Amino acid sequence: MGSSCLTLTILVIAGLLIYNTSEVSAQCGGSITDAISSCSQYVQKTGPTIPPSPACCVVLRKFDVPCVCKLITKEVENFISVSKAIFVARSCGLNVPPGMQCGPVKVPPKVMK
Repeated sequence: MGSSCLTLTILVIAGLLIYNTSEVSAQCGGSITDAISSCSQYVQKTGPTIPPSPACCVVLRKFDVPCVCKLITKEVENFISVSKAIFVARSCGLNVPPGMQCGPVKVPPKVMK
């Protein structure tokens, strides 16, 4: 499972909308229910991009990023912001490499501050 645990938040919503939550958790690790309660506010399509809480980061670190990304669909993208999910994952210190395909989105390079 490694340290790369991404945009689980994306999967979080995906799990509710498209997959059985226990099935997603079994495939990619972590708890979809915990992810939704801790992280969903940070990946909403509307509103500003805000850093995630420490509790959200703890939950995200339990997921396998490539696994989560394979389960992201365009339908899921209708409900969450993939860009915000990538921001959240990176803010939590997770390895989200540029160029990785995450559902319908290719992960952009990190923005240097």
